[in-house]
Amino acid sequence: VRKAVRVTCLFLLAALIATPLLQIVMRGIFNVPMSGAEELARYFLICMSFIGASYVTREGGQIRMEEFQVLIPPMPRWLLQMTIELTAAILFGVFFVASVVTILNNLRNQTPTLEMPFWLFMAPLALGSLLLIVESLAMFVHTLRRGRPEAKQTVLT
Repeated sequence: VRKAVRVTCLFLLAALIATPLLQIVMRGIFNVPMSGAEELARYFLICMSFIGASYVTREGGQIRMEEFQVLIPPMPRWLLQMTIELTAAILFGVFFVASVVTILNNLRNQTPTLEMPFWLFMAPLALGSLLLIVESLAMFVHTLRRGRPEAKQTVLT
């Protein structure tokens, strides 16, 4: 699943770059603007952000203020790290439920320009939240089993 998420995000990044480029070429060379290119590019950005968030979390790229955590003694730091991971899973659970409820309440609606079904527009939030729940719980279980805090370092991915 993690590999599929990574490949999907690479595809979305390529689509995000190609859409405005194609819009520039169509408008500048052929004098035919692409209708809905901005909305499509925005959709690719939303998809990449929400779906890729679980990969960033797994790789340690989320902001956790590790520099301050290092100053805390090991036992309270371990409890803090477990609290962070568990509350993250709960927060993403709220996002997931809210997105599913929103999708179910708007099944017949669509976006204005591309006339994309609303459920398709909101699907990245639901899927991304679900993936973030899984990753946060996996990190929680990992930290719990270790019985000690992770030696955190800031990682840029």
